[in-house]
Amino acid sequence: MKNIFVGNLDFGATEESLRQLFTEYGVVDRVSIVTDRDTGRSRGFAFVEMPEAHEADRAINALNGFFLGGRSLNVNEARPKTERNDRGPRQQRREPRW
Repeated sequence: MKNIFVGNLDFGATEESLRQLFTEYGVVDRVSIVTDRDTGRSRGFAFVEMPEAHEADRAINALNGFFLGGRSLNVNEARPKTERNDRGPRQQRREPRW
């Protein structure tokens, strides 16, 4: 199973259009376009899961730089999600002044 990152995606692209594009290279298990939590609008990237590694590699090589909706796709193997803490180190509470 390979998870593929698809970046620089046209905001009008659909999961079905991506599925059709990737099925030319093999079986596609899942397509997920990442959307904004508040607006529901595409954030411009997606993930495609393909069960066969050699088919996924062929798709990555063929579709990286491919023009879809007037934009050049950035296609590569997805990196594992890392845990991040945006708030920085946890601050100690100070004693009240009074």
